Amino acid sequence: MAPSGWLCAGPRWSTAGPALRWLHPAHGERLSPLPPGRPLGFVTGARRHCVGVRRAGRYTPCPVGAEVTAAAVSAQCAECARLDRSHSVAADTAADDPRPYDVYLAWFAPGLIKAGITATERQGVRLLEQAALSYVLLGRGPLMAARRTEAVLGAALGVPDRFPYAAKRAARHPPAPADARAAELAALHERARALPGLPESLEALPCLPVHHDDVFHLDRLGPRHGVVDLSPGCAVVGHVLAVAGPDVYLETTDGRQLLVDARRLAGWEPSAAPAGARTTATVRAPEQDGPEGLF
Repeated sequence: MAPSGWLCAGPRWSTAGPALRWLHPAHGERLSPLPPGRPLGFVTGARRHCVGVRRAGRYTPCPVGAEVTAAAVSAQCAECARLDRSHSVAADTAADDPRPYDVYLAWFAPGLIKAGITATERQGVRLLEQAALSYVLLGRGPLMAARRTEAVLGAALGVPDRFPYAAKRAARHPPAPADARAAELAALHERARALPGLPESLEALPCLPVHHDDVFHLDRLGPRHGVVDLSPGCAVVGHVLAVAGPDVYLETTDGRQLLVDARRLAGWEPSAAPAGARTTATVRAPEQDGPEGLF
């Protein structure tokens, strides 16, 4: 864990793997990698802060230092969230982005495949952030061509661009075999490529499935785990078993397997758990998950 004074800004994926991102008013940003086996022990602070806005690779602090509720998925206040979405590809408010974009099909469960777009330069990191177990690229081209293709897939084939996050989470235990995922993606890829009305500026890409089993390490998980609810002054102590998207799976000192949603860890200013500390955070069953929004 980062020392006291550092604000957690949530999960961060790169081609090097998962990490937690930290912010400090004097020292800037740092990352704490989350490889399997890493000890993770912290005590949350007295309040959860708005993390402000990240733009052009830099954070701007929340101008009013707003507090965010512990139960919120996002660690932004309403005003910072509005500013964040005012120039965002995801919110369709940044249509002038000149970078090439990839259109993908992401597999989460049998019959649960979504379409999406991601900047080509991100090299598939968006799929890691979304906890896709497998994916294929469908095409590559300008942003508006990629957006048009995403819309055609939804209208013609009924492929959604988002669905409840809890559905993705439930399908990981255990994940379907990689060959079954690849076959379902290949069938949809073929149907998609045959559709009329795809933009001419979109370069067709071959069906080359990518699987994330070796990155997420979900084979280390047992059949049951609890979900951590963070609150002021609670402790979470264990070591990392697996990470999928924003979800960090831990094994505690008493042998329990827990899931910490790192999106909900964002905004806390935690301190390191003292030696011998045990997990005191509230733990609930996965089937009690409330609305997580669309993702």
